[in-house]
Amino acid sequence: MTRLLACIDASTYANSVCALTAWAAKRLDAAVELLHVIQRKDSASARNDLSGAIGLGVKSELLEELTRIDEAAGKAAIEQGRALLNAAEKSLNEAGVSDIHQVHRHGGIIDTIVEQEETADLVVIGKRGASSDFASEHIGSNLERVVRSSSKPVLIASRHVLEPKSAVLAYDGSPAARRALHYVANSNLFEGLAVHVVVAGSNSPKNCDLLEEASSQLSGRKPATVTHLADGPAEAVIAEYLGTVDDALLIMGAYGHSPFRAFIVGSTTTAMVRTVHVPVLLLR
Repeated sequence: MTRLLACIDASTYANSVCALTAWAAKRLDAAVELLHVIQRKDSASARNDLSGAIGLGVKSELLEELTRIDEAAGKAAIEQGRALLNAAEKSLNEAGVSDIHQVHRHGGIIDTIVEQEETADLVVIGKRGASSDFASEHIGSNLERVVRSSSKPVLIASRHVLEPKSAVLAYDGSPAARRALHYVANSNLFEGLAVHVVVAGSNSPKNCDLLEEASSQLSGRKPATVTHLADGPAEAVIAEYLGTVDDALLIMGAYGHSPFRAFIVGSTTTAMVRTVHVPVLLLR
């Protein structure tokens, strides 16, 4: 049976994750695993403790105090996590999803998601985490690491999610883009959606061949596939085209270069996820 792994936290994106998960679960007739991860925190650093500069005579009392603080914070985090999971399950139930399993874990977010995704077919995660209100135009610090570590398609929820009515595939012929094309051609997730294939670049034989390649794999779909070729940087071409399509879902091959090269020259994947205001499906 198809399984979705929906990752939620206390951010404003949790509602969007639930809405997008419900949409995908109903289209794929999938079970949903709701995941919330409690990360361990250093209680001393959390309260700006400077015990290293304090005499040895008071360190034992300070250690006991920090232990009590850590235990209290841990219990509060567990209760908050349970409340978040229950609220998310209720939201999914109301949207028509019934096969739901809650998973509550302690540990690192990346390692936990990679572990849990082994039995999943699709990962759903918010564009940003609990600090989203402080940097609304950036992507979350963990998101790129999740996508680079994941072997499964990752569906990223934007802040406000409307049920997708169309899919825009950014296509450049790379191995990751070809996997994305194959996924669009074969997944029930896109059944009945208008699919648009966008290639950024000049009107060259190579780029025309890319459009023809995508059209051929998507032939026979209803409604018919729309193709678009425009000269310019991929980020600009894709963003401009998205502005002409209502309720779109963007599909891309993700991170075709190493993290080091992306650090030096930038990443189209990161730029698109950061700047567009629609859900994004990434495949590596």
